[in-house]
Amino acid sequence: MQSFFSPRFVLEGKRLIKLAWPLLIAQITQMLMGVIDTIMAGNYSAIDMAAVALGFSIIIPLQCFIQGLGLAMPPILSRLHGKGNTSDVANAAQQAGYLLLACSLVIMLLWPFVESLVALFPMDPQLFAITVDYVQFVLLSMPAFALYQWLRNFCEGLGTTKPTMIITLVGLACNMVGNYIFIYGTGPIPAFGGAGCGIATAIVIYTMFFATAVYVALSSRLKKYHLFTRTYKPEFTMIWRTFKLGLPVAMTLLFEVTLFAAVALLLAPFGPSTVAAHQIALNFSAIMFMFPMSLGMALSIRVGYRAGQNNLTQAKMVVKSGLTIGLFVAVLTASFTVLAKSTIIALYTQDQAVFDLANSLLVYAALFQFSDAIQVLSANALRGYKDTTAMSIITFTAYWLVGMPTGIILGRTDWLTDEPMSAAGFWIGIIVGLSAAAVLLGARVRYIQRRLS
Repeated sequence: MQSFFSPRFVLEGKRLIKLAWPLLIAQITQMLMGVIDTIMAGNYSAIDMAAVALGFSIIIPLQCFIQGLGLAMPPILSRLHGKGNTSDVANAAQQAGYLLLACSLVIMLLWPFVESLVALFPMDPQLFAITVDYVQFVLLSMPAFALYQWLRNFCEGLGTTKPTMIITLVGLACNMVGNYIFIYGTGPIPAFGGAGCGIATAIVIYTMFFATAVYVALSSRLKKYHLFTRTYKPEFTMIWRTFKLGLPVAMTLLFEVTLFAAVALLLAPFGPSTVAAHQIALNFSAIMFMFPMSLGMALSIRVGYRAGQNNLTQAKMVVKSGLTIGLFVAVLTASFTVLAKSTIIALYTQDQAVFDLANSLLVYAALFQFSDAIQVLSANALRGYKDTTAMSIITFTAYWLVGMPTGIILGRTDWLTDEPMSAAGFWIGIIVGLSAAAVLLGARVRYIQRRLS
C-alpha cells in the first residue's frame, strides 16, 4: 500500500485535482445555463419551455461535434508544452482554429433549412414557430462557439483552467439577465418568449468568446506562445491530423448523447410518468458525471504533458492516480445518490407515481457511476496518448451493440423476464454498456502503455 501511494503518485494526484476543480465548476456552470433556460422559459409558458427543450435537443449534437473536435487540442498542445517546444504551439493551435471555424461555418449553412428540419417532428404550429426561431438564433452563434472552444482548449491544453471557470460563471450571470430581457421584453425590446432564450444564448456565447480572447491576449503566462502576434497560413496536413484526432472524440460524444435520447423515445409507450422518472434519473446522473468528466479532462492534459516529456513511467502514474481518485469520487457520489434520493427527486416533482419510479431508478444511477467513471477516465487517458480511433470504435460497440440491445430486450420484451422491465431494463442496459466500455477502454489503455514502453 505504501508503494502504491508513492510520492510520485501523490504529486500527480495533487496536480490532477488542481487542474480538474476549475473544469468541474465550468462544466456544471455550462450545464446550469440549459437548466436556467428551461426554467425561465417554463415560467413564461409551458409551450415555450417545450420549444426550448426541443430546440436544445437539435442544437446540442451540433455543439457536441464542434466541442469534440476542439478536444483534440489539449493532447497536442500539452505534448508540445511537455517537450518545451514553445515555438510550435501557436501554429498547432491556429491550424485547429481553422478547422473549428470551418466546421462552424458549414453548420451555419443549415440556417435556411431549419424549418424543414424541425418539420420532421410533427408538433403544434405555435410550438413549431418558437422552436424554429430558437434554433435559428443559436445557429448564428456557431462561429463564436467554435472560436470560444478553440481558445478554451488552447488555455486548458497549456494547463491554464481557471479562466474557463471564471468566464463561464460570468456567462451564467449574463445568461440569466439576457433571458429575462428577451423572454419577457424590456423597454424597446419586445417579448420573444422561448425564442428569447436563443437570442440570450447567442449573445452569451459571443461574450464568452470575446472575454476569453481578451484573457489570452493579455495573459503574461500565455504571451510567450504568440497566439495572436504570429499568423500561420492553413497547413492542410496539420489540419487533417487534428481532424483525425478530434473526429473520434466528437463521434464518441455523439454516440453517448444519441444513446440517451433514443432511450427516452423508446420509453415513450410506457407513458409520461415513466419518461419523467427516467429524465429525473438521467438529469441527476449528468450532474454527477461532471466529476469524472472534469477529472478526465485534466487527466488527458497531464498524460499528454508527460508523454511530451517522454516520461512514460510518470504518464502511467498519472493514469493510476486519476483512476484511484475517480473511483473514490464515485464512491462518494454513488453513496450520496442512494442516501439522498428522496430529497433529490422532491426537487424535480411531487407526483407520487413519478416519485416512486424515480426512487428505484436512482439506485441504478448510483451503480452506473462506477463504470461511468472508469470508462470516461480511460477514454481521456487514450486522448492524452493521442489514441482516439480505437476509443470511438469501443464506445460505439459498447453503447450501441451491447448496451442498447440489452436495454431493449430487458425493457421492451419478455424474452428474459416475465414481463418487460420498462425503464429499469433500459438502465440495466446502460450499466452493461458502460461496464463493457470501461473494461475495453481500460484494456486499451494497458495495451497502449505496454506498446509505448
